Amino acid sequence: MEILKCDGISKYFGDVAALDDISFSVNSGEWVSIMGPSGAGKSTLVNILSLMDHISSGIYEIAGVKANSLNKDEILRFRREKIGLIFQEFHLVSYLSALENVMINQYFHSSIDEESAKNALEKVGLKERINHLPNELSGGEQQRVCIARALINEPDIIIADEPTGNLDEKNEQIVLEIFKNLKKEGKTLILITHNPYLGRFGDKIIWLKHGKLDRIQNLKNEQNNTEV
Repeated sequence: MEILKCDGISKYFGDVAALDDISFSVNSGEWVSIMGPSGAGKSTLVNILSLMDHISSGIYEIAGVKANSLNKDEILRFRREKIGLIFQEFHLVSYLSALENVMINQYFHSSIDEESAKNALEKVGLKERINHLPNELSGGEQQRVCIARALINEPDIIIADEPTGNLDEKNEQIVLEIFKNLKKEGKTLILITHNPYLGRFGDKIIWLKHGKLDRIQNLKNEQNNTEV
């Protein structure tokens, strides 16, 4: 079942087309990697997919809703409830513990559930680090706090923008295993990355070039998608 669909979407900044007539769909439970060289339009696309920017033309549907039909309040609520965002930069609050950083997303909802925040941190292997401040955590641990924060509201879609860009090889592998486990749980993952090793664990790759859709590569039956 389609959970996300882009139908001929374009994004213009003045007369410049950052995205030009992009069409693809994502099924529920799929891992889709979005790749391409610098300047391909990946950052613009992730902003649109995460409802942080709007399209200039075309149709963008997410979870059965046309994005351009939502007002500002509906967009905020939709993003909190339906989308989990993970960025290259950690964006953790320095004076809050790992647990409190994860619980931040819950403050926008009607209830605060500390137990679910603890469970999210346990899922990413930080059960023993919940009371540590960000400066007491390694870069890899901080990124895992961000992943736990993205999971706390049980979103339909997880969008990760260069999630291993600031990590060493060891922590990159830890984050990869977390994403693979989320995929096994049936989560829908959209991963924007320069990293070909990470990208090839998806079901398919959306390749962008100069703001256009270059090709869609189906990886389901390729040997490169074998467990490492």
